[in-house]
Amino acid sequence: MIIACLSGKGGTGKTYVAVNLAAAAGNCTYIDCDVEEPNGRLFWKPEGVQTTPVFTKLPCFDPAKCTGCKTCVNVCQFHALMYVQEKPVVFPEVCHSCGLCAMACPEKAISEEDKEVGVLEIGRHKDVTVVSGILNPGEATGVPVIREALKHSEKMTVLDCPPGTACSVMESVMDADYCVLVAEPTSFGFHNFKMVWELSVLLEKRSGVVINKQIAPYEPLETFCAEHDLPVLDRIPYDATLAARLANDEIAVESSPSQMERFRTLLSRIGGAS
Repeated sequence: MIIACLSGKGGTGKTYVAVNLAAAAGNCTYIDCDVEEPNGRLFWKPEGVQTTPVFTKLPCFDPAKCTGCKTCVNVCQFHALMYVQEKPVVFPEVCHSCGLCAMACPEKAISEEDKEVGVLEIGRHKDVTVVSGILNPGEATGVPVIREALKHSEKMTVLDCPPGTACSVMESVMDADYCVLVAEPTSFGFHNFKMVWELSVLLEKRSGVVINKQIAPYEPLETFCAEHDLPVLDRIPYDATLAARLANDEIAVESSPSQMERFRTLLSRIGGAS
């Protein structure tokens, strides 16, 4: 089973839920798809980490074969190519590595070269395999790194997705069996939560809500969930002691029996364990 943890905005506690869900499940794989800010590894502190680079493809032009017909420029749907001063120019920030320009070139003047866009770190924390995707600074999209990270999904996998609803989030949850929507009980949190809920509906994913850092019920969120038959899987109260432990990079279920019980119950409600 693949469980994706999502949130409409940063700071809701998505990583806290994902890390502790995986730790409570045990014998599983945790994949940090939040490749621009992969914080899960701070909690796991994995051992035996192996690092492998992630590459994407960029078109490379042979000036001896290129006739300047501009076919490659015209077929590129992402406007990643331009013909300047009698030679083609690539804009790597918007190139999607689709390979269409090479296929369309009548002179076979285009090949592809590797460009490193990030790395994967893979290690172990007890019986959990920890996979962290890390995007190189300045890269425009984390999708290639996420795709490589997702290749390590096992029978039981917990995905720590990027916040929001961008392409990187869609890539992360495409094969998920269940989406845990981590919501913050505030007006701003509720607004962003509705966007990520719409994404889960668009992708036809089974979903449930975890309301985190709750001090008192936030009625608009409670009403929304009731009206849309969206199950509230848990309401986690704000706890200063727990917040201090998290600030020290502790995995809550490993130091608190009550937290272990909470997340095992959450897994049971999702259908991932009993």
